Amino acid sequence: QEQLVESGGGLVQAGESLKLFCTASDTLFKIYALGWFRQAPGNEQEFVTAIGWNGENTFYTDSVKGRFTISRDGAKNSVTLQMNNLKPEDTAIYYCAAGLVVDGNVEDASKYTYWGQGTQVTVSS
Repeated sequence: QEQLVESGGGLVQAGESLKLFCTASDTLFKIYALGWFRQAPGNEQEFVTAIGWNGENTFYTDSVKGRFTISRDGAKNSVTLQMNNLKPEDTAIYYCAAGLVVDGNVEDASKYTYWGQGTQVTVSS
């Protein structure tokens, strides 16, 4: 059964850091691009970052560039999202997603087939 499991969310103050983890089943991790999306209350879901199946290419939305870093850990079949200098506007539920996504479509949520259950990130001011 293909699945994604997120962990690592929590409550932090503005300027602090948080690390999210997404553990994937073996097939998903080896073949699929993996990304993070987020959804804040009252807002639409938005793309945050993605990493290609081989880890060579990474993509970030403008608002997190320079603050967030996505990486793959082959030993743990997991993707890590390191979030630094967090801001209140980063508050959202963060979802891990996997899909056979080409580079030009990484921001399109409809291109991702598998989704995790989400993890809450709250940043207080």
